[in-house]
Amino acid sequence: MLEQAERSGPAGDLTSPAGTGRRRGKASALRVRLRRDWQLLLMVFPAIGLLLLFHYVPLLGNVIAFQEYSPYVGIGDSPWVGLANFQWLLMDESFWQATLNTLFITAFQLIFYFPVPIALAILLDSVASRRLRMLIQNIVYMPHFFSWVLVVTLFQQMFGGAGLLAQTLRANGYQGVDIMTNPDTFVMLVTAESVWKDAGWGMIIFLAALAAIDQNLYEASAVDGASRWRRLWHITLPGLRPVIILLLILRLGDALNVGFEQFFLQRDAVGRDAAEVLDTFVYWRTMLTGEWSYGAAAGLVKGLVGLILILVANKLAHRFGEQGIYKRS
Repeated sequence: MLEQAERSGPAGDLTSPAGTGRRRGKASALRVRLRRDWQLLLMVFPAIGLLLLFHYVPLLGNVIAFQEYSPYVGIGDSPWVGLANFQWLLMDESFWQATLNTLFITAFQLIFYFPVPIALAILLDSVASRRLRMLIQNIVYMPHFFSWVLVVTLFQQMFGGAGLLAQTLRANGYQGVDIMTNPDTFVMLVTAESVWKDAGWGMIIFLAALAAIDQNLYEASAVDGASRWRRLWHITLPGLRPVIILLLILRLGDALNVGFEQFFLQRDAVGRDAAEVLDTFVYWRTMLTGEWSYGAAAGLVKGLVGLILILVANKLAHRFGEQGIYKRS
């Protein structure tokens, strides 16, 4: 019997008869799923191909961050410099200025922009008329489809030195203001532009989350005498919490990527000290000077910091009992 047990192996061993049977069962189940879902898999292949071609294959080009890259000789013949590009980057004062500006703008927008779509969704969900709700929703998220050139132009017409606000103040005997060229208010300006352009689009996600909340909870709480604020605090916000945490984690991972076009268009008006962020820093130091390796090093640093922020935020979400962006092991 001992020799028979040694030949069969442990129950969990894949080389044992039981383990071999489980492995064959899994392979058979996989073949069944492939035959059943081959149409869906065929539909997904173009998207996977685009993802690989435009997102993962270009990642191989990050090797130039460790080279003194020249497009005239190519990646294969460019000399290796190791971590020299990263050393120059960390000693560059303009890089740290752009990093501080980026982090400050991100923190400011997390406080004053991130809650706006949540509030809009809750307010819009309380509108009784379905037609009025759809009308407001369409109007609010329409600016998302405007380009940043148009958004900045509209704000220039309203808050510039010759804009509507300045002309109204002068017509009433006050001194006109030019918010568009004031570096002290630039953070509030770009946050207001982002709110006007994208808050309505972000509202759609929270409206979908609100629709998933069981309406019987509201009816039961109303019968028990709970006020509207009580229902908001004990039912609505807990129902939105998983979505809020998920989007917050993704926003933290994208903390060093506040955008390029919005800041590029307004950089000359307020000055580099106020409007220089990492995206514009990489542009001015790479595209215009030809320091491709330097820009690649800055991009890798951005990606590494974003990855760390995502992992830390996801770990905190697990500590608070939420799933985050992936399940706990």
